[in-house]
Amino acid sequence: MKDFRVEEHLDDFKTEAPAHREVKDIAELPAEDRARILRAGVDAAEKSAGTFVHADHDTVYCNSNLKGVELMPISYALFKYDGLKDYCWKIMDKEKDAFTEMTAKRTEGGYFIRTEKGAKVDYPVQACMYIETDALAQDVHNIVIAEEGSELNIISGCASGPRVRSGLHVGVSEMYVKKGATLSFTMVHDWAEEMSVRPRTVVVVEEGGRYISNYICLKPAKDLQMYPTVYLNGDDSVATFNTVLMAGPGSKMDTGSRVYLRGKGSRAEIVSRTVSTGGEIYARGHLIGEEAGVKAHLECNGLLLSNRGMIHAIPELEARHKDLEMSHEAAVGKINQEETEYLMARGLSEAEAQSLIVKGFLSLDILGLPESLRKDVDKMIEESTAAGAM
Repeated sequence: MKDFRVEEHLDDFKTEAPAHREVKDIAELPAEDRARILRAGVDAAEKSAGTFVHADHDTVYCNSNLKGVELMPISYALFKYDGLKDYCWKIMDKEKDAFTEMTAKRTEGGYFIRTEKGAKVDYPVQACMYIETDALAQDVHNIVIAEEGSELNIISGCASGPRVRSGLHVGVSEMYVKKGATLSFTMVHDWAEEMSVRPRTVVVVEEGGRYISNYICLKPAKDLQMYPTVYLNGDDSVATFNTVLMAGPGSKMDTGSRVYLRGKGSRAEIVSRTVSTGGEIYARGHLIGEEAGVKAHLECNGLLLSNRGMIHAIPELEARHKDLEMSHEAAVGKINQEETEYLMARGLSEAEAQSLIVKGFLSLDILGLPESLRKDVDKMIEESTAAGAM
């Protein structure tokens, strides 16, 4: 695959898009848009603490349903809270790269989510970043604050419209997990084939806090590059990353997670499961232990289903204290032929057998996806394995 540096081609993307009106009910959106948004995890039929939908450069729907959680466009939060001086661009460097620079220079779009101290939010907050204009560069800036002792679950989806073939999505997120709080963040990508995607995420976790990240991309874009970073600053803080992705022919996916374990007794686990049906995958992971009592594990597993594909696992451990425990394992292989023949002997076709094996390998059960989203994910796996069949 030819090397393509998106930052050198930013001028090739549109910056302007038609304005989108805000709706009072998701049912007012066109049916084809609702279907795409559903594939990205936003289901109006599911109970939620709130729902946020952003199309191109406009917020088209925002509704907070439960006490204890705030949900609003970032532009409104900046006005309401005097620029969010303690949180906005505080842990993300505006000059990190061309994409953060682009986002910092533009009018703020994105969401602001904050729980109240001690709030236990039973249902997830749903958010979707949607591109409806072909060849558009969409950039958003999100800020999430889980206050002390609170619990928050976010399902954030990204998707493109039926008439979108190409584009660029840049999502900058700054997340703060206060003392004893838990933040679970699930990101689902469902992009057009020629999309370039550049999420940029930084998370800070205080004492006793927990951050859980689930990333799912089973309908691969043209190229994806992401490397979220978590700082476990508090004692006994925890970070967990689960990454599940598939790369089809022509796609290049460079993903990873980095955790700095700076608090005494802090713990981290990074697990990635990748499948290539013809695309290139770089599965990275970096654990940096800096304090006593740190425990961390890194696991990179891949399935290569086509000779046209490539998986490169890059696990890194960096120890800066003598009193810690860190480990890693990496494995890349093919579908076990004996397992395939066993399932075929029980009436499954080869494609059905391989699809079932891939589902088991990706371990989607551990992610706790809503039933509607889970069914769609299963369908995407079946389509991807059929397309990448040897």
